[in-house]
Amino acid sequence: MNIGNFSARRVSRRSVVAAVAATALALTGCSSGGDDKPAEKPTGTVTVKVWAWYPEFKAVVDQFNATHTDVKIEWTNAGTGQDQYTKLQTALKAGKGAPDVVMLELQEIPTFALTKHLVDLGKYGANDVKGDYAGWAWSQVSSGDQVYAIPVDAGPMAMMYRDDIFKKYNLTVPTTWDEYKAQAEKLKTASGGKSFMTDFGANDGGFMTGLFWQAGAKPYAYDIANPSSIGVNVNSAEAKKVFEYWEGMVGNGLADTTAFHTTDFYNGLGSEKYATYLAAGWGPGYIQANAGGAAGKWKVAPLPQWTAGANAQGDWGGSSFAVTDQAKYPDIAAKVAIEIFGAKNSEAWKIGIDKAFLFPTVTPVLEADTFTGKTYDFFGGQKVNEVFVPAYSAIGELDWSPFNSYNFNQLTTNLGQAIEKKTSWTAALDTAQENIKTYATQQGFKVQ
Repeated sequence: MNIGNFSARRVSRRSVVAAVAATALALTGCSSGGDDKPAEKPTGTVTVKVWAWYPEFKAVVDQFNATHTDVKIEWTNAGTGQDQYTKLQTALKAGKGAPDVVMLELQEIPTFALTKHLVDLGKYGANDVKGDYAGWAWSQVSSGDQVYAIPVDAGPMAMMYRDDIFKKYNLTVPTTWDEYKAQAEKLKTASGGKSFMTDFGANDGGFMTGLFWQAGAKPYAYDIANPSSIGVNVNSAEAKKVFEYWEGMVGNGLADTTAFHTTDFYNGLGSEKYATYLAAGWGPGYIQANAGGAAGKWKVAPLPQWTAGANAQGDWGGSSFAVTDQAKYPDIAAKVAIEIFGAKNSEAWKIGIDKAFLFPTVTPVLEADTFTGKTYDFFGGQKVNEVFVPAYSAIGELDWSPFNSYNFNQLTTNLGQAIEKKTSWTAALDTAQENIKTYATQQGFKVQ
């Protein structure tokens, strides 16, 4: 979710330093929370300050302001990802300077909820719209009746593939990971090694977690409402199965390891270097912006399954709106968080879908023909959401940890070293597991 430039949408910006700062804030800088403030009656139009980096967001803000007389949004793009989070952490710790409403990626919610600086939106009607969202999406932002944010977009995964390459080398669209590997071997032979089946982005923890998610891995067991303990199972059998598979794909020259979000990666999407791209629901806009020369050559199919006939899915990315305890009128700020991309705001979603390429979490929008039946010229007129929407609906629940930046860093750093040194990928997971457990203990968590 970056403003107007999909090339930076999923760049890994997280560092160990940022993670340590976030957790230190969580354990030392707690406040009572805006929902404990006495009720105040505003006079006139209330201005609600919003921080967000959604593409094309200005038009959404203008639409909201034009249709509301009691509240006005004052929008600031305070940076993308960690840039915004660092500013937000500083403002929350200082007790001033934070927005009323803030965009948070789903995996970051536990970090900010731990500080007690997020308002419980359940006290302001959030649970009334619970039914507008898939169960897994709502569980990402809540615990029981406590609601820490309102989901906006998500990233259900699917397999984009180059139809021209598949036809050129007589490849069959795979439905299982075994078939995927078999077609990769066929491609390598037929192309003389000029084309890879895909690129495995070892520099993106969200991408890897999405694949773990589909395989049934549950790296963490954590309840935002009971934050004293955490279960850490990064090196589960399911996660190791994923790494063993991809270690074999890379080792046999079937998959590339060019870092995601680099010029070489984009060039690979636009040329015949990659036959497939394992993408998220925001992928249609992303690939269109970065591989425009390949328009009409790409199509979308479901993510291959570990078991034939199964329907296991994973998510890569997603975001929400939360309300901070610095909101003067938390009830009105909650209204903004709920309504700005709400189920009834079709005009905002028209902008979000057509111009920003967001993948909505709101079920009525997802199920509308304007979304599921939307054709994409880049994909040769294919209705790609007929693939992504069922994937979204089948995603299972997953917990994030309150120090996710550190965890992603462990995944990408240890795997990167394993690739460079040609050592075991599963051993890299074991190292990440031990480091994360140690880190959690040092931060005062009881590790299960």
